[in-house]
Order: sequence, then C-alpha cells, then structure tokens
Amino acid sequence: MSKGSAVIAIMIAFVGGFLIGNLSGGDGDGDEVADVTIEGEGGRGAGAPMPEGDGSDADRFRVPLADHNPSKGPADALVTIVEFSEFQCPFCSRVLPTTSRILNEYEGKVRIVWKNNVLPFHQNAMPAAILAMEAYEQGGDEKFWQLHDVLFENQRSLERANLEQYAQQVGLDMAQVRAALDNEEHKDQIEADMELANSIGARGTPNFFINGVQVQGAQPFEAFKTIIDAQIAHAEAQLAAGTPRAGLYNAIVRNGKTSAAPPQQQQAANARPQPDPNAVYKVEVTGDLLPQKGPDDALVTIVEFSDFECPFCGRVEPTVNQIMEDYGNDVRVIWMNNPLPFHQNAGPAAQAALEAYQQGGDAKFWQMHAKLFENQRALTRENLESYAQELGLNMGQFRAALDNNEHQAAITAQQAIARQMGATGTPSFFINGRNLRGAQPIQAFKSVIDEELAKARRMVAAGTPRGQVYANTIRNGATSPQTIAPPAGAAAAPDRPAAPPADQVYEIAVPRNAPSKGAANAQVVIQEFSDFQCPFCSRVNPTVQQIMREYGNRVRIVWRNYPLPFHDKAHLAAQASLEVFRQGGSEKFWAYHDLLFENQRALERANLEQYAQQVGGINMGQFRQALDSERHKAAVDADMEAVREAGARIGTPSFFINGRLLQGAQPFEAFKTAIDRALEEG
Repeated sequence: MSKGSAVIAIMIAFVGGFLIGNLSGGDGDGDEVADVTIEGEGGRGAGAPMPEGDGSDADRFRVPLADHNPSKGPADALVTIVEFSEFQCPFCSRVLPTTSRILNEYEGKVRIVWKNNVLPFHQNAMPAAILAMEAYEQGGDEKFWQLHDVLFENQRSLERANLEQYAQQVGLDMAQVRAALDNEEHKDQIEADMELANSIGARGTPNFFINGVQVQGAQPFEAFKTIIDAQIAHAEAQLAAGTPRAGLYNAIVRNGKTSAAPPQQQQAANARPQPDPNAVYKVEVTGDLLPQKGPDDALVTIVEFSDFECPFCGRVEPTVNQIMEDYGNDVRVIWMNNPLPFHQNAGPAAQAALEAYQQGGDAKFWQMHAKLFENQRALTRENLESYAQELGLNMGQFRAALDNNEHQAAITAQQAIARQMGATGTPSFFINGRNLRGAQPIQAFKSVIDEELAKARRMVAAGTPRGQVYANTIRNGATSPQTIAPPAGAAAAPDRPAAPPADQVYEIAVPRNAPSKGAANAQVVIQEFSDFQCPFCSRVNPTVQQIMREYGNRVRIVWRNYPLPFHDKAHLAAQASLEVFRQGGSEKFWAYHDLLFENQRALERANLEQYAQQVGGINMGQFRQALDSERHKAAVDADMEAVREAGARIGTPSFFINGRLLQGAQPFEAFKTAIDRALEEG
C-alpha cells in the first residue's frame, strides 16, 4: 500500500468509527470503540503510541489489578493485558478471536485480566456483568471464562430469563445467582472498574492496556503483536536487572500515569476540598448495645461502622483482628451498625448480632459477628436462626427480637451518628476520633494508631487517667464532616456541584395533578421518586404503607417517576401508570402501582395491558393509544428534570420530605425521624 493510500484508509476508518460510536447511542458517558484496521500500518488504536525498540520508553498507565478481576494465563507472565470490556458491545465480541490467538501464540508469556466497563446505553450489559462476577465468585477463573464465552455467543439474548438459563448451563448455584441479580450484587466491584477506566481514559469498549500501554478498539492481531513483542523485550530486560518475576507487572507500571485528564483538569480536581485526615470527631461511645473488644481504659479507641453483608467490611476484618493482636490492651474496638439500604439481609443480620449481645454480652456478639462474616452470602432468616442455635441462644427471645425489630432504635441511632459525621459508606473507622474510610491495608491503620498512641501516652504521663483518655481526646471534636482547603494557587474546580449539605432543602414544586395519597392540605408532603423495575423501590413499599397508617392525613405521599436508564421496561411502565391515573385518578393509579410492583419481572407491553384490564374501569383503546403515541413520555421526563433542576443527585427510591432528601429503602425509623422533624418545624 502506498503512503497516500494508507492516509486515506486512516481517514475512512476514523470516520467510520466516529459514526458507529455516535449512532450506537453514545451520550458522552462512554462509547463502543470500533475496530480500525489499517493495512500495512499496524492498525494501532488512537491514543496508543507505537513503541519502538525494547518498549522501555512507551507511554504507560499504572493500571492496578484487584482481587475481583478474573484472569487467564500465568500470574507471573511477562506481559499483562488488562481488558476493559462489556458483554453487549459488538466490538468486544469481534476482538475475541484476536485475544484467543494472543494466548495461544504467547502461551506462558501473556495473561489477560478482565475488567468491566459497562456502557450506559446497553441495557442488559450490567446484569450480564453481575452474572459474570457471580460466576467468578462461585467458581473462580474457570467458571468466569466459561460463562464469558456463553454470554458473548448470545449477545443478542441477555434478558433476565436468558441469563438464568446460561447460569444453569455452566452449573452455577441458581439460588445464589438469582439473589445476586435481584440485589445487584458485585455492582460495587463493577463500578470500581468503571471508575478506573474513566480515570485513565478507557471510556470506550473494548480497551486494552498491555503492561500499561493503551490500545483502543477491536484491533487486528498485528497491532497487538507489535506492542507485545516490545513489552516482552522490556520485561526480559527488567528480569535480567534483578526484578523478581512475581512482581514484574507492578514494577513495570509503577511509574505509569494514573490519569488521562489534561494537567489543568487534574489541578481542578485537586482543588476540590478534601476530607481532613487530622480532624478529630466527637464520636461518643456511651449507651447500650455497643459491643466492644479490648479494655475500657485502652489508650486508642476504634469505632467501627460496618455492615454484615458488605464485602469490603468482610475483607477488612482480618486487619482488625491483626490490630488487636499487635496492640494488645492499648487498643479497643467498638462496633456500630450501619446496614446499607441496598443490602437486604444486612438489617436483620444487625438485629441478630445485637440480640446475641443482649443475651450473652461481648462474647456472644463476637461469636455471632464471626459467623455472619464467614457466611456473608447466607444471611437469610433461616440461616440467622441456625447460627443463633449453634451459639446456644434462647430461640424464643431471638425470634421475637427479629420479628419485632427490637433493636432497630439502637441501629437507627448508630446510623444517624455515621451520617452526621459523613461516614455514609462502609466500613468506616474513627481512631480516637480520626476518620479512616474503607478496607484499608494494615499500614494505613497503624500509621494513625501509632500517632494517637503517642499522644495518649503523653496525656497519661501528664496525669490523665487511662480511662479518661478517649473522652478527653474527643471532647472538642467535630460533629459534622471536616474538609481541608486546596493548596494555594490550585486551579479552580470545574463546573461540578459540590456535595450538598446534609440539611439542604430542595425546591421541587409539587405538580397540581399527580398521583397521591393523604390529605391535600397535609402538613408534610413526601415526594417519592421511584422506578417500577427497581427492586429497592418495591422493597420500601411496606414502609410507605406504614407511614400512611401511623401518620394518616398529617402526611401526603406524591408519586413522581424516575425510571433508571438501565431498566429497559421502567419508562413504559411509568407511562402506563400515568394513563391509568388520567382515566381513573389516584385510586386506580395505586391499584395499578401495586400490580406493577407485584410483577416486577413481567413488565412487557402485553403485561402492562393485562394489569390495566385487571384494575378495571380502564378504556383499553385509549390505554393502547397512549402507549403507542408515548402520550405521557414528556410527563415522565419532566419528573426526572425536576430533580436535575433542583440540583439533586439521586438514585431510586428517593424521598423529598418537605424538601429534605432521604435516599434508599430506609427503615421506618429513618422516615419517622425526618417526618417528626418536619411536623415540629410546622
């Protein structure tokens, strides 16, 4: 091919890729990266510089690997290829023969590590990714790659029923599969991969990093081969210089770039206020139901906010145990519960743990604590009772405690402390009042503990009794999140709204004609933004009913639609509900609302019509015409726009209680606190 022909090929490929990416629905949140084949030019992807020589001078990114990343090939391979991909992207399937050939031709020298990068316009990609990670959870690399192949072979059939069929086909535990899909388990891991992809400029799929060198798109084998050969030469030079083979990948990417953002954007990000690592918070540890390890007069007190169903909370427990072993009587750990609303079994597990504490003190609590974390994926009511029996608890009292949510007041109070201090995620630790977030390595804990231990010993030397050290340390501590200002001269942050104050009141006008329950002149108006396909939205419905029973006409619930983009049936279901409302008012709407939530997995067009007939009194000709013409689409979109205009960032379900935001399928007590406050304010 002549040089002129090559240039023409490049232009054609670029324009073709641009059109494909835009016609496929990209909206700025991610794109599919088309294959760009340039005959005679190696076909390298945009942004992937062609390395020369031994690959040592390649433009390289530091792409960390995680425990939840499946891989194929030896762990000590000379070359690690990190693949950011997703199961619904046609270009991701198109590159599979190339990656297979790479593994065959470079056997023993190359490994491929999978990371998820789900594109927002592929409605089935997230459930498919969740299923793939569940396969990895159940059967490691073998089951993951087995399911990976099945999913790509059936890219056009990734509905829920299909996914369950594929799970059965590869021999997965179906109860665990259904629970994982229902609860969107593994989504935190998937989103961590996506966040990393975005930070290093891998916004499209597929995207590859070959020992940190980026290749974009479904490139031909030759494009990969050029870079792999250079990186093998570089890796062999590193080994000859004394780098251990087991640490080869980390050594090669250690000094790679960690962000693809232009310098001015990176400065802007750095300019945002950051949590103050030295701030001391007033986290008081008085009251009942506070399980503890270590003596009351320990010099360092660690308050741990955790959730028995959170995988990161389980992951950090060996670190906490090691700390107790290393520091002995100088450290104590006090447990506080913060069950997250999207972990359906976390609340009952917290109740079970506190009932164990109620019956048997610290000893029984920590025994139950250990069982719950050992069995994080088996926290059903039946299992909780089994663990209680194993511990020898009084089963009559135990069942009554769970039936009546006897310890909910304590749990809610502990969650309120976490929210007040800004520790909304789990796990979160306060070490003599200093906040450390997440499942950090032990050195991160020891760094803070050692500093606090030195301060405490100076206090004791000056006459403070050991038993008073913690109270004196936090006496003047902060009671709200503390941040530090950016360095002087840092660039201004881009146009991105700061996190709103926890007490913010949002101005979201109540529509004149919207489905509602309760008196029109109620003192408290709760606007519920929800999605008929969201499992957490259905889970909160009994709580909403309890609110209406207990508060009557003092509270009015107003329904607002907020169908999430990855719930493919939610928007049409919302439109259908508004047509039922138009014809039959609030009474018919709520009857239809209940049917939709009772049948969340059956929201096809035929189902929506069936439920409308079931409600009765609905003109089906008008109903079908409303769906055909998308008569209520603008109204649904207006509900969503109202949230954006108010400056709120929400998921579903979300509730605005006289303008104050309460997010998630929270327990009744959380609503009660907010409603009572609104009633007091008048």
